[in-house]
Amino acid sequence: MKNPRPAERLCHATGLLLILSGLAHLVVFAVDGGPWDGPVSWRKPVTFGLSFGVTLIAVTWVTSYLRIGARLRTVLLVVFAADCVVEVGGITLQAWRGVPSHLNMETPFDTAVSMTLAVGGGVLVVLLTVFSVASFRHRPTGPAGMALAGPAGMALAVRSGFALLLVALASGAAMIARGVVLTRTGHQQAAYHSTAPLKPLHGVSLHAVLDLPLLAWLLSRTSWSERTRWRIVAAAAGCYAAAVAGAGVWAVLTY
Repeated sequence: MKNPRPAERLCHATGLLLILSGLAHLVVFAVDGGPWDGPVSWRKPVTFGLSFGVTLIAVTWVTSYLRIGARLRTVLLVVFAADCVVEVGGITLQAWRGVPSHLNMETPFDTAVSMTLAVGGGVLVVLLTVFSVASFRHRPTGPAGMALAGPAGMALAVRSGFALLLVALASGAAMIARGVVLTRTGHQQAAYHSTAPLKPLHGVSLHAVLDLPLLAWLLSRTSWSERTRWRIVAAAAGCYAAAVAGAGVWAVLTY
């Protein structure tokens, strides 16, 4: 991205810090040990730090192809960056306290953290849905809405990426909703394990919003024809959709 705006630089820097936080906790896990799976482990600050950092950087870049007002995009990105920090911060705090971060209603403080994460998840859904709708309302163009077609397949990549991201958001919301119901009905331990069937679906669909546009951009650096490049992007999007469908079937069969 040429000459990034202050909000974009802020999002890039924040995303990098979240990635570094995830990597730092990977070192902590290597030193401290403990389980990798389960509601209390160093896995959560590692995976959430890396995932949120990469997603923040990806969304900041990909939304430059959307036909959306500059001021609105800036506000949405800043709120998105702040929400990412809150989510990773809450998860990391609870990891250091040695207690579950999500669906934990054991104490008033744990409940406050859990509900903050849940509300933050709702904010993520709203923000990313706005971007997704924008990608389908108007055909994605060149960076920052320039009157350019963009790399071959970029419009398809952006739209497919956001569509799959909505699947990730929906599966994440379903995990939280089911867990909250179980918690409220006195099944705390069952709530911690209820998310397992949906985790593959959530994970597979989460990063298509980066992978597909990045593929389109990399292909634009080749000498292949636009038609060939578009077909490769379309095939990649199809493979992604098939993987998500497979994860969805697995979720239904094991839920």
